[in-house]
Amino acid sequence: MKRFFAVAIVATMAMPLFAADGAVIYKAKCAGCHGADGSKAIPAMGVKPLNTPEVKGKSEAQLAAVVTKGQGKMKPQAVSEEDAKAVAGFVKSLK
Repeated sequence: MKRFFAVAIVATMAMPLFAADGAVIYKAKCAGCHGADGSKAIPAMGVKPLNTPEVKGKSEAQLAAVVTKGQGKMKPQAVSEEDAKAVAGFVKSLK
């Protein structure tokens, strides 16, 4: 029984290590086009800044859908639903 509780405690403590980190995923998948702070725009490529009221007004579910399904010239990104939600949360936090 003590062994069970020890394993349960260790597993609970390790869970945050496996949680999706929106900032890390954004840096790897999105920052190249949108910039580290989301302010980059490349009109010729259809890249819009992400730190705008228009983007901030969207729900995390809407932003996650853009990540996974694409929009306009942006292609869908190969990330899990969980990672897309984490990126959406990070995008909403951009200033």
